[in-house]
Amino acid sequence: MSNLFGVPHLEAFWASLDESSQQAVSSAIQKITDVKKRGGKVMVVTGSGPNIHEGVTTLIAELIRVGIVDAVSTSSAVIAHEMAGSLDRVFRVDAQALGMDMDKMPRGDVFEFTCMSDEEIAALKREMPLDDDLLERGSKLPKQNEIIKAAGNMAYPMGLRTERVAHEVMGLARMYGLPFETVAGWGCDEHTMLGAAAKRNVPVLVTIPQMIGGGAVGMSIGDSIPVSQRSMRISRMLADCDVIIESAVALTQEIHDGPFECYTGHGIWAWWSGQATYNLRNKNLIRIDLDSNLRRAVELNKTVQEAIDKGLPKTKAAKIPFRMEMSAFARHEGSIPIVGDIGKVWPLIASGVAKNLGIDLEFLSASQDTAEGTAMREWIVGNVKAFDREKMLAHAKEYKIIGK
Repeated sequence: MSNLFGVPHLEAFWASLDESSQQAVSSAIQKITDVKKRGGKVMVVTGSGPNIHEGVTTLIAELIRVGIVDAVSTSSAVIAHEMAGSLDRVFRVDAQALGMDMDKMPRGDVFEFTCMSDEEIAALKREMPLDDDLLERGSKLPKQNEIIKAAGNMAYPMGLRTERVAHEVMGLARMYGLPFETVAGWGCDEHTMLGAAAKRNVPVLVTIPQMIGGGAVGMSIGDSIPVSQRSMRISRMLADCDVIIESAVALTQEIHDGPFECYTGHGIWAWWSGQATYNLRNKNLIRIDLDSNLRRAVELNKTVQEAIDKGLPKTKAAKIPFRMEMSAFARHEGSIPIVGDIGKVWPLIASGVAKNLGIDLEFLSASQDTAEGTAMREWIVGNVKAFDREKMLAHAKEYKIIGK
């Protein structure tokens, strides 16, 4: 079944961009196309919230499926949400009327429940104990509202379920010497980045700066493998890829030019010590962001580099607010800044590259402020399923440890 939600709006998405961003999108499409045609690889670095809500992570899963995206780094929050099905529907009730400890309730004094069928509740009960009294009392209270949000977050019982299963995933990860993300992927839906990547043996890793959020998931990710191993694994991913697309994510300088990168980063001493390093020199950094200062920083490439050469503050030299990720990005010859809404830019890039490569997509996201975007979010809620524990365990039984 085809779910190309963004197709009717491609022309409008294009028209929403200014001329500079249109040129940047065209350049990005061509760069990605050229790389894939010569057998190169593409990596995506995603942030959390907006990428989930705009269907971007679901689109990236599709791009993994068709072989356009070859590696992903993301945040622990995204891992937690994907394990719960990306997006879900919840309803909120008055926490005080529910009898909760108000000192522990979040701002707004509400308590959230995941909207679940009786069959889904029964299936979950086979995995973990549920508070039937709490569920019944919640169902009888007036609903303050019902919304679609990032899945497995604050709502009972799926938020708690994700927290609990995270410890089991971590246990298996440590048992097999694997990152948490790899083991979690064994049980994730194929429409998530984790699930699609597991099916195609594509690496997905949380970066060091993004190892926050997601509650127990984030902590379990951090505990699954050492920080030094995570850094090296991510550096190998970056080394293998020719194009790096950064989507609504912060602190990317600490991702793409971290401790093992020798062109714009700090890898010189790792190289000096004989460790494995990589180089951004001939790669392309494509960044999708709403901050026009990113484009301005690239335009001031020479000014920024001169400030660095003189040991002067970059912010004062450029005279613009200077986020950390702007430093290496602004100085890199292969940087392409796309100033625009990721909900509109990603469908343009994905459809453009797929067309150039003769690939038929089965899913194309749409900005959530369109009717098709609303339908897309409903589709994700109904079709992208939560983490399947039994599927993970079945895969673990068949997993071959190298050398055994």
